[in-house]
Amino acid sequence: MKKLFKLTLIPLLALALTNEAVSQTMLADLVEIQHAHRKELIGYGLVTGLDRTGDRTISSRGSVFTVQSIANMLENFGITVDAERLRTRNVAAVMVTATVSPYHAPGSDIDITVSSLGDASSLQGGVLLQTPLFDPDNDEVVAKAQGAIITGGYTAEMPGARISRNQTLTGTIPGGGIVERNQLLEINANEPVGLVLRNPNFTNARRIVEEINNTFDEDLASVYHAGLVQVDVPAAFQDRGSINIFTSIILEQTIEVDTPARVVINERTGTIVAGGRVIIDDVMISHGNLQVRTQVTPFISQPAPFGAGETVVVPVTEVGISEEAAQTIVLEPETTVQTLAASLNALGLNPRDIISIFQALDRAGALRGKLIVM
Repeated sequence: MKKLFKLTLIPLLALALTNEAVSQTMLADLVEIQHAHRKELIGYGLVTGLDRTGDRTISSRGSVFTVQSIANMLENFGITVDAERLRTRNVAAVMVTATVSPYHAPGSDIDITVSSLGDASSLQGGVLLQTPLFDPDNDEVVAKAQGAIITGGYTAEMPGARISRNQTLTGTIPGGGIVERNQLLEINANEPVGLVLRNPNFTNARRIVEEINNTFDEDLASVYHAGLVQVDVPAAFQDRGSINIFTSIILEQTIEVDTPARVVINERTGTIVAGGRVIIDDVMISHGNLQVRTQVTPFISQPAPFGAGETVVVPVTEVGISEEAAQTIVLEPETTVQTLAASLNALGLNPRDIISIFQALDRAGALRGKLIVM
């Protein structure tokens, strides 16, 4: 991607800053071919080989569908068992998902995601048995999945103690699926090739059109709207093989990407990401904290010796107010995010303070960019 951002770290804060140098970005990283829709596949399967971390098969809270699935699977191998008498904790029922593109031909490998469906405590060390993956639109089997699961975490337990790290009920099988059939994309040479921008932008769409037309020295491309560029296929590329070469040539072209000026704030995590094109107008920032402290000190009151009365505890409340001296910075006109980050970092502000300052800058009209609060 275009090198528009340069990271400057403040504790729990990320400010993305721009370089003056502008790099080129290939169209393959910016667009998708129109109608080349990805297809989401889904299936139901069993994971075996678990170390007593699978679905429970007894008690009223057990996973009934897991027990029935095990019995049905064994029947396929000519083994008949009573589902009510099954006792196993090394099997888990899972949902299996994958994504296939129109360019995946039969025999292509695809990545698989496996997630627990029952009450298993971990899928670590498990193996997914062969599972058909269906196209939900027509219930057609598109691929089959099988293989050892990578969870990216671990779980260890013993009577009275349990420790876990990261998610162990969801795992992946890289290249664990094989495409059996797929509806491949065929580009019609009599229709324009559509380039769908991943991030619609009129400026980027115009630059794509200019680059393509300059490359072929012919007015082939036009802007349909901010998210779609249409390219006519020249006569020299009309046959099926040549049109794919033509598409490849288009995707190899590069342009300077126009990135909108945005400041994205995540108040839950205290993270700020500001695009390098964000400019701050001349403004004064003054920041100070008002602190109110309350403290309750117990005071013991005792009666005089040999006198009437009893010992009691009387709370004494103390209230104190302190206000820190305001910290002030003055920003010159056309201040970049880089300069603002250095100034705020010098003041030693925490992420919450910086978030408040950005929100105040937006309200004051001094922030040349869009403020997005997540």
